[in-house]
Amino acid sequence: MRAAVLHEIGQDKLEVLDDVEAVGFGPGKVRIRVRATGLCHSDVSAMSGVLPQPAPFVPGHEGAGDIVDIGDGVTGLSVGQRVLLCWLPACGSCPACKRGQTQLCLAGFMNAGTPNFKRPGGDLFGFAGTGTFAEEVVVDAGCAVPIPDDVPFDIAALIGCGVTTGLGAAINTAKVEAGSSVAVIGCGGVGISAIQGAKLQGAAQIVAVDPVGSRREAALRFGATEAVAPDALADAKQRITGGEGFDYVFEVVGRSATARTAYETTRRGGTLCVVGAGALDDFLQLNMFELFFDEKRILPSMYGGGDVLRSYERAIALWRAGRIDLASLITHRVPLAGINEALEQMRTGVALRTCIEI
Repeated sequence: MRAAVLHEIGQDKLEVLDDVEAVGFGPGKVRIRVRATGLCHSDVSAMSGVLPQPAPFVPGHEGAGDIVDIGDGVTGLSVGQRVLLCWLPACGSCPACKRGQTQLCLAGFMNAGTPNFKRPGGDLFGFAGTGTFAEEVVVDAGCAVPIPDDVPFDIAALIGCGVTTGLGAAINTAKVEAGSSVAVIGCGGVGISAIQGAKLQGAAQIVAVDPVGSRREAALRFGATEAVAPDALADAKQRITGGEGFDYVFEVVGRSATARTAYETTRRGGTLCVVGAGALDDFLQLNMFELFFDEKRILPSMYGGGDVLRSYERAIALWRAGRIDLASLITHRVPLAGINEALEQMRTGVALRTCIEI
């Protein structure tokens, strides 16, 4: 089968090969024919080494498709069933799951160290234990989440990561209050979803911050009340909040420099929500006096900060009701053979989300 492969960490292009085989099928597993997958910035971060991932590997973790085979012991799923891929399934029995913090379950991360694919040259890993830039994947049954027939594969793929992450940051983690002021730094697919979440929660002002003009224009269509370049954020803070700072600021870039800007843009007693996934060696510096004196809440948000299965259902319900726009998040479409074109669209910022149709 075909799959897009990164041979070494640090390479900026993928090679589409046709001699890849999905491995590991057996009890408790399912084989999924991938139909659509989104390109998430986390895939690019794993390719560059910002996020830890063994290589060679098949990127991709935001996917949807249909089940083609089911291993022994799997219940509740059937061949032909439409599913989205959950890259962080909950085991249900670890301390985090028992506390109701299923987004912090580590069971899914344990799969990242086991090869998901092979080819004549050796084993290949799948990013985040999945690897959806391939025609087929073999995953634990818990990674296959059934979707209703009226949800297209491309929409389901977005719900599998970016939409759930952004909406959840605003709704689950920050719990944006009605009438509040919000700034979102970084307006790709996740940032736009955070904007939609803040709008759903009733925020009065939502300022989108991004260096790319087309993304700023898009943010306005998705619910931002104003969109500015990074160098105009200080002025927006002064005009909108009288210099006090925003009630909620979302950092959706994953860099200490933007997190520090976000902290300084948050009012005293306000909330900084860190959504971007950054590097292990990139440190955010705060002095102990400001940490105490400003009493700003710093809330990291992992995969939307809540039970992902409930978050999927919520996103589908909101999409059906027309309360959120998911179709317009997909600004570009390419076949698997055009994956490097999709990477360029991501790096230049021209795309909110590129859908790879497989």
